[in-house]
Amino acid sequence: MEKFELVDSHCHFDFPVLRERYPQLRAEALAAGIQQIVVPGVTANSWSTLQSFCAADFMLYPAFGLHPCFMADHQPRDLEILEALLEHSDAVAVGEIGLDFFIPDADPAAQQQLFKAQLQLAKQFQLPVLLHVRKAHDQVLAQLRRFQLARGGIVHAFSGSAQQAEHYIGLGFKLGFGGAISYDRARKLRRLVAELPLESMVLETDAPDMPLAEYREQPNTPERIRQVAEIIAQLRGISVDEVARVTTATARQLLDLK
Repeated sequence: MEKFELVDSHCHFDFPVLRERYPQLRAEALAAGIQQIVVPGVTANSWSTLQSFCAADFMLYPAFGLHPCFMADHQPRDLEILEALLEHSDAVAVGEIGLDFFIPDADPAAQQQLFKAQLQLAKQFQLPVLLHVRKAHDQVLAQLRRFQLARGGIVHAFSGSAQQAEHYIGLGFKLGFGGAISYDRARKLRRLVAELPLESMVLETDAPDMPLAEYREQPNTPERIRQVAEIIAQLRGISVDEVARVTTATARQLLDLK
């Protein structure tokens, strides 16, 4: 297998379905050329485990955030805990944060309040953000224009329009692409991947979620980031080496991965 240096910019390696297979999955990731994996936090009660997990492995880099899909799990003091954690940890980003108006019983007002508080923390600590956005791109863009984060961030699992992509890029953000681009029906998304500047993209798996088409109904795993790179190369008519080189450099620079 030809060797490339790859970065998985979004992998929930601390989730039990992956963590229980950690030695095997880590070895497979290394064999596929993955050098660094960013592991986003989603709830306060998972941060301690996530921090310890990443501290024990030089491949893993933690991010900490309060995910909009877990509003029922968040507690009033979580933002205070997050602030202290960001001040004293080696977090590479604030995330996974954002807005999700697609989920049943979404509370847009509560999500907005939590999102703005976390953007303020990202600004305070000069960290990039890892964004989760569904049915809320315009609202997220409005807040990003307001906060003007110096280091931008990544729009995880981007699925918006070409115009929205341009707005994010104009604000200093990169767009994360993963398993969704492997589905033939995702014509709009595949066209975006073919046409957007390669420098605006980073690779991700979102493992154990967002499996590629050939692995549907199975938990996703980090070594499949190589297949994401191969699909992008095919859609753009360029080499996998170029996709790996550019997206890896982008992720490392944005997230300050040593």
